[in-house]
Amino acid sequence: MTLRIDISGLPPGRLRFAASPLAELTAMLHVLAEPGHHPQLAGWAGDVRVGLRPELAERLREAEFLWRSSQADFLIPARPRPTLAEELDDVDGIDDETYVTAALVTTCGGNRVPQASPSPLTDASARERALELAQARGARQEAFAERLLADPAAVRARVRHTLEQCAEAFFDAAWAGVAVRLATDLRLKNELLKRHGAGPALASVSAAVALAPGGDCIVVDKLQDKATAAHGAGVTFIPTVFGSPHLVVVHAPGWQPVVQYPVAEPSPTEPVPLETVTLRLEALAHPVRLRLLRTLARGPHTTGELAHTWELSPPEVSRHLAVLRRAGLLTARRHGRYVRHTLNLPELTALGTDLLAAVLR
Repeated sequence: MTLRIDISGLPPGRLRFAASPLAELTAMLHVLAEPGHHPQLAGWAGDVRVGLRPELAERLREAEFLWRSSQADFLIPARPRPTLAEELDDVDGIDDETYVTAALVTTCGGNRVPQASPSPLTDASARERALELAQARGARQEAFAERLLADPAAVRARVRHTLEQCAEAFFDAAWAGVAVRLATDLRLKNELLKRHGAGPALASVSAAVALAPGGDCIVVDKLQDKATAAHGAGVTFIPTVFGSPHLVVVHAPGWQPVVQYPVAEPSPTEPVPLETVTLRLEALAHPVRLRLLRTLARGPHTTGELAHTWELSPPEVSRHLAVLRRAGLLTARRHGRYVRHTLNLPELTALGTDLLAAVLR
């Protein structure tokens, strides 16, 4: 599964790396809403929650659907500005139709509000359907969707004011703390882009991001089968400290593609490709292979020993061992006449973590 961004015919300079205060604030709000995704930031999140005024805490709860499960597209700007205020001004310039549609996508869950459907602002049936979807998600979602559809201007002003209050409460201090890391990352990325081109620059973003052979497409290794196109407008890459481990991609029709990527830690662990995780899960899905692993966990064994232990034929055992080797869960070494199979414990131990990383990516 991949998300593909068509960049064919994209003029030079339309692949850009830039920091965004609004995108980083959105990442911080996601951490506060979903702390389980970010155990490394548990201390920060706890301190912020303790220090929030009750009024601001309630405001964040009432609008958290804009950044909790996924981020509303207007919160990840394609043209980052130096300050949060400037980026909020740009959001104010978005028409109500675009803003409401993006907000309803996150409020109603996933992408279940079709882009080509009639507007819920003007069409009674579309409005009823949007409220139905929001109601299915919960009472708070329903209440937010009702307010948004009844008075978009008031909700938009309230959301902006909430974000401005966040700046005073915690964002300004946190932004000052991460700005140097973001600037350092941007210097490295832009230098790579200038000197070596798009391929190396994209490879430095994440092992989950690559330039396809031929150079006409950016491939993002995510649990999605989606495609979008730059259409000459370009693709923006925004580094984040608070967004790790998520790799956020704006890809909805009508929006310029944006990729928000985690800044690498000093000793980064490259993400395991989704294909490898899938291969390993499929290898473990057969009960016979699980039995073989149980024996191999106790030490190296030959094919004949495994066949004898589990009363199987050697060819059958060989077929199952081949699947486990292709998945990288076993190694085979020859010792004289015998080939012994050994369980790769680190890969097996990390599988749960690798799966979670692939899901959260």
